[in-house]
Order: sequence, then C-alpha cells, then structure tokens
Amino acid sequence: MFTDTDGKRKNVDFYDEAYDGVSFIEGGLTRAKGVRATGVHAGFRKNSSKNDLALVVVPEGSVAAGVFTTNKFCAAPVQVDREKLKSGHARAVVLNSGIANAATGTVGLENARKTAQIVAKTTGVGEGEVLVASTGVIGVQLDMEKFESGVPQAFDALGKDDGTDIQSGLEAASAIMTTDTVSKTAAVEFTATQSDGVQVTYHIGGMSKGSGMIEPNMATMLAVVATDCMIEPEAAQKAIKEAADVSFNRITVDSDMSTNDSLILLATGAVPGKTLTTDCPVYPLFVGALKTVCCCLAKQMAADGEGASKLVTVRVTGAASDEEAKIAAKSVANSPLVKTAIAGRDANWGRISAALGKSSAMFNQEDVSITFMGIPVMKGGLPLEFDESEASRRFENDEITIECDLGNGNGSSRVWTCDLTHDYITINGDYRT
Repeated sequence: MFTDTDGKRKNVDFYDEAYDGVSFIEGGLTRAKGVRATGVHAGFRKNSSKNDLALVVVPEGSVAAGVFTTNKFCAAPVQVDREKLKSGHARAVVLNSGIANAATGTVGLENARKTAQIVAKTTGVGEGEVLVASTGVIGVQLDMEKFESGVPQAFDALGKDDGTDIQSGLEAASAIMTTDTVSKTAAVEFTATQSDGVQVTYHIGGMSKGSGMIEPNMATMLAVVATDCMIEPEAAQKAIKEAADVSFNRITVDSDMSTNDSLILLATGAVPGKTLTTDCPVYPLFVGALKTVCCCLAKQMAADGEGASKLVTVRVTGAASDEEAKIAAKSVANSPLVKTAIAGRDANWGRISAALGKSSAMFNQEDVSITFMGIPVMKGGLPLEFDESEASRRFENDEITIECDLGNGNGSSRVWTCDLTHDYITINGDYRT
C-alpha cells in the first residue's frame, strides 16, 4: 500500500509474493549490510525540496553486475557502466535525476567519466570502481559543477552500513525519482544452510525508479539492488539477468523503451559465509530472494505508471511455451484500447481477445478462455453472460486482473501494467516545456 503525491492511497499489496524461504523486511537498499547510501539536492531539479542526487558506497572487494537498456540511443552512463562492469567489481554508484545525459555525444561521455572521477576523489575509491546513472530529459548536457558540490555533500551525509539505517536508503530512493509519485523500495532476508552445515542469514535490499518509458527489453527505469552475501562475478551476472527476466522484463506502462534503463547488483560480502557459485546449494535460494525483491520493485513501478489509477496484472496460461505466453500477455498489457477501457471502467473483454489475436502467439480462438477481474467472460472462444453491475463494482479495486487461457500447451507468463488515463497525456504533453 502506498500514497501518491496527489494524496490517493492505493490498496495494492506489493509484498504478497515471496519465493520459498524468503521473507520481506522493512526498508530498502541499506538493509544489506555493507551498504552506505543517501540522497541530497544538488540542483539538477528546480524544486529545492526534492532530492536529485543519490550516492551508494560499498566495501572494497564488492562484486557488481548489471543489465542495461537495448535502446540504440543508449545514454552515456550506460555506455560507461557496460565497460566498467567487465571487471565484475564496483565500490560506488552515483545517480542523478533531472537530466538523462542521453544523445549528448562525446561531451556526454566525458561528463559521465568526470562524474566518476569526482566520486572517486571524494570517496577515495578507484575511478574504475565508480558506476554512474542518470535519468531525466534527453539531449541536455550535465552541469558538472552540481556534481562538484553535490557529491561531497552526499558523501558527508552517507548513512551507517550495519543494515539498520533504513532512512538513508529511503533518501537515496527519493533522489532518483522523476515523474514517479512515490519512491520504490524493497528488502528481504533468507537463511541459508551452507555445505558445511552452518546457517547464515543474508539480506537483499533494493530501490528503483520508473513511471514512464517503461517497456524494457532487459529490464525511464533505474534500479540498484544490493546483498550482503559474497558471490562470484559470473554467478552475480547470471542471477541478475534471470531476476530481470521475470520482473523488470515483465512490466510495461507505455511500450516505450528508455535510453537509460540500468539495473545494478552489488554484493558486499559483509555477512561472513561461503562465496556463492552457480553450482552451490545456496545459489537457487539467493536467486529466489533476488527475484522476490525485483518483482516487488517492478510491481511498484507498474502501479505508479504516469497518470495511472490501477495496477493491472495480465496472466496468460495454456500457451505453446513460456515465451509465447509472454508475447500474448504483453500484447494485452500494451493495448491502448484495453488500458483505456480499464481507465473508463468498461468491462470490454472484446478488446482483450483482439489484443491476443494480434500477437504472434499460436492458438485457435475456439480454445481460448478469458477471465476479467475474476469474472469469466469467454469460454471456448465464445462470450459468457456476466453481471455488468458486478464488473462495475470490481473496478473500484486498485488492482485489476486479466487471465487468459490459450488452450494450446503448458506455457505461462505474467505481465504487470497500468491503465491509460487523460493524466498520461497531460504529463507527457509538457514534460520538457
């Protein structure tokens, strides 16, 4: 449950699903031991009451992995981070909102590198261990003086690294918001029994931002997730890719892909234990915990889509494969007609069937069943009578569900989206001007 900036409280439970052996805990990124973070106002955004620069610092030897946008106009920070993450290690991440540093050419690339240099000088870590991320308006150069003053301010404000400083993580999460109405955070813990029989409790915390330009093909979104276990770089990269595929790759607001999408995983090793590898018995539990955090953050992003009033969950079953189910689900989730019908509280299931039919998923229409908000509206490709007044009542809920069975196999997928309201046009019609 969270409250938008317009004061409306959404009754959506983002913490209702956790993988076996994983429990949600209060807080976000800084619940992972070894992580220090904060958010400050550096001047990238005009409103001085809003944070716009986040800084995250982790111990020496921390492992890092990441997944990024596949947009050909990828931003300068994305290009810089991809190169740096080849080492498998990082000590700091600096993120600014307000300016995306995308479509900024060689000057933008140099500014991204200068940003890392400023952080390195301030924190004492190596320049090659500093990752950078930006979000905001495309085609505008960064004002480096704001980093020169903002980074030392943020460094001085860094919180504790013992896993108890929840507030500092919230400050960091607030600093990466753009059109978001709320910050997005999540944290979990899990207890693992190692191969030597010793039980160790680990934590994973994360923060993300994203409200528009949300149809990532990896994962405008930024996310940083941290854990206090130690994991080999190759295993970390495999885990974050797998987690992104079931979370940030399963959300859409408007079918537009950002130039800046970045998902970064940091592993501090602050909790003593054996280093995780892909073949160790703890690895599947770790991946489940990572997926839990990422799915929770992804749901929050979909619910906070620009102008949205509803979180919409689309489930497709009975597909020839999981990939075909994903294709069908995204076709429904991206349909402007489906999304506007939900905004208008019109149980127009015909738009759902049309969206399924335009996808490349293979099925026969006479095998399809559709359930809308828990109400069966189609079976065997034919309509079912239903109570329109009951459907109208269910539109009062802040989460709307659409379930489609294609009757063509065992493949399944789930996608989160939101409705499409007049406010989306208002927000994006004057975003820059």
